[in-house]
Amino acid sequence: MPGNSTAVAAVDRAVALLSAFGEEDATLSLTELARRTSLDKSTALRIARTLAGNRMLVQCEDSTWRLGPKLAQLGARYTASFVPEKFIAPELIKLSDDTGESAAIYVREGDTRVCLVRKDSAQSIRHSARPGDAMSLDKGAAGWVILAFGGHVGELCQSIRERGYHLTRGERTPDVASLAVPLFGAGNTLFGSLALTGPLVRFTDEAAESHLPRLFAAADAISKILGSETQPVRS
Repeated sequence: MPGNSTAVAAVDRAVALLSAFGEEDATLSLTELARRTSLDKSTALRIARTLAGNRMLVQCEDSTWRLGPKLAQLGARYTASFVPEKFIAPELIKLSDDTGESAAIYVREGDTRVCLVRKDSAQSIRHSARPGDAMSLDKGAAGWVILAFGGHVGELCQSIRERGYHLTRGERTPDVASLAVPLFGAGNTLFGSLALTGPLVRFTDEAAESHLPRLFAAADAISKILGSETQPVRS
């Protein structure tokens, strides 16, 4: 229906106006809002005033605009209701089922990486770890990815950043291979790493190459769940 299409377009424009604010933008002028959203100034002003009426924007004394308190309230409600494991688990299950290997997410805690959530492979021969297990950052693909995308210097970390993933074999545990990619969260900051692990006998070069697109796709989906807007890292 034409009316519905018009309403949807208006919502899209309002969202675009709110999304025009970057991390460094305390305020924006109407001219800049219009430029960033490709709207004419009269349309941008009309939408801004409507958003201000709903406390989603505030017009400052110098006529610039800033984000409003209603957004902070909505953000707090989102944070309170968001349980990462609940929303991430389906992606891990799919990744593990698609590859036949164990899938896990690791986050940094001091000088270690900690398993946040994990889905073990259904195969009888598999590598297992438990949520909460702490491991070295410089042993295993998951730790190296966290170091590399966390800004660690060195030739190895530079090469990991350039290709967007890391593969290790027998580095932390004999006869176990691991393939990992980075995860990003809100503000496009590094959240941790997503890793597949399995026995060396199954983790051939061909298998790793086959797993990589699925691993990247899962990382993209999980990063979006975590609030990232970062473009996928690819080799």
